[in-house]
Amino acid sequence: RGAKGVVFLVQNEASNGELLALKVISRASIKKKAKKINDSDGNEYKRIMFEQEVLRRFQHPLLPKLRGVLSTENVVGYAIDYCPGRDLNHLRKKQTEKMFSNDFIRFYAAELVLALEYLHGLGIVYRDLKPENVMIQENGHLMLVDFDLSTKLSPKPLSKSPSPKTTPYPLPKKEKKRVSNFYTCCYSPISADDSVHPAESVNSEPSHETRSLTKSNSFVGTEEYVAPEMIQGNGHDFAVDWWCLGVVLHEMLYGTTPFRGINRKETFYRILSKPADLVGEPTPLRDLIRKLLEKDPKQRISVAEIKGHDFFKGVDWEKVIQISRPPYIPGRFDDDDCTDWNKNIDIEDFVREVFKVEDDVSSDVMEKENGQKNI
Repeated sequence: RGAKGVVFLVQNEASNGELLALKVISRASIKKKAKKINDSDGNEYKRIMFEQEVLRRFQHPLLPKLRGVLSTENVVGYAIDYCPGRDLNHLRKKQTEKMFSNDFIRFYAAELVLALEYLHGLGIVYRDLKPENVMIQENGHLMLVDFDLSTKLSPKPLSKSPSPKTTPYPLPKKEKKRVSNFYTCCYSPISADDSVHPAESVNSEPSHETRSLTKSNSFVGTEEYVAPEMIQGNGHDFAVDWWCLGVVLHEMLYGTTPFRGINRKETFYRILSKPADLVGEPTPLRDLIRKLLEKDPKQRISVAEIKGHDFFKGVDWEKVIQISRPPYIPGRFDDDDCTDWNKNIDIEDFVREVFKVEDDVSSDVMEKENGQKNI
């Protein structure tokens, strides 16, 4: 489970037991959160709808496709392709020293650059890049997930540097529209009815912040990855994603984020005023991280400069996503995934219980917890 919902491993019984990931959010938790911040729960639903709308638009091998949506009286949710390799943070912690080698980093960094470039070409600022949101597909390639904090700005022109043809990507094979008995999962089934629908292809633009914008003033993200301009509140654009990439690369290289303090206030102070401590002899990777973590977004390295950087020397950007042997290829199931399907536990009851336990924890205790906090 995450901060905003519970993710179930499910089977699509209409396609020979194909595995999918179903993210489910409690309607009661949405209302409670809105009340806590003195806001309308309609804004939370707009985020959910925006996420589903952008998922429908994606035609990229490193981004998820919306496979189905769920709406009942008590929960809302959607399904995407299942990634058996779990997330990048999980994989990093399995390494001997909880750090990646340069070759691992180069491959994963290149795929993140391609995914972000594609998003920016659609006018989407991701705004929540962190290892926990970078999943590993069955073929070993990455997949970005969780777009509820993303926003829409005027599309960014594609890089003119040597790069793959990021748009359009070849369309996937046409899928069956019927998703009967869509959710049979290791925790619970929800019978197929009018509240469960296959994802339909749409041509409309996302409705969330669809006016022509060059900057956003909202304040979202995960605190250790937030860019300086977002903290300052002077407006931000696509450059925040390149800052986040710098934080992620630092974490992959050193095993820690570069600006973490003992509390949020100190973390933000470090982000605004302290340079990243890039221990070790100068290398192309450390130079790239330093340029990504430039505090002035106008001076921060651009996607064209990233793709032409020495760290990626020799990388054929058109062939990155075609590599047949990525550094790590997971099995169909990760060790921690369940392999025996349980059809007797109700999803709604399970989700309700999860958020009930969460509600019993006081906000003071939550603030003191040592870990990432979404803003």
